[in-house]
Amino acid sequence: QVQLADSGGGLVQPGGSLRLSCVASRSTFSINAMGWYRQAPGKQRELVAIITSSSTTNYADSVKGRFTISRDNAKNTVYLQMNGLKPEDTAVYYCNARWMDGATLRNYWGQGTQVTVSS
Repeated sequence: QVQLADSGGGLVQPGGSLRLSCVASRSTFSINAMGWYRQAPGKQRELVAIITSSSTTNYADSVKGRFTISRDNAKNTVYLQMNGLKPEDTAVYYCNARWMDGATLRNYWGQGTQVTVSS
């Protein structure tokens, strides 16, 4: 089991930057994949970025070149650096951690942090 505490959201103008942080309650060294998802009002939750235990990354097309995901296993933390923010990036952002525990998929979520991009 793991608790995820995500933070760093806020109100920012278009073109601005934010850095989200997700601190895990246990070592992230053995967590296969950690990522960020977002959910805008009236829309389904969608993948933003994911990073594996070998630091392979994958991004949604809509954020490629603007967002960067990274992980610091020594601090049990995953970051999402968001640059060039657009109004359509407005959403609640959720941290996610998942790994296989034998034949069982373990899947955990943070509480979410609001990102609002507006002038």
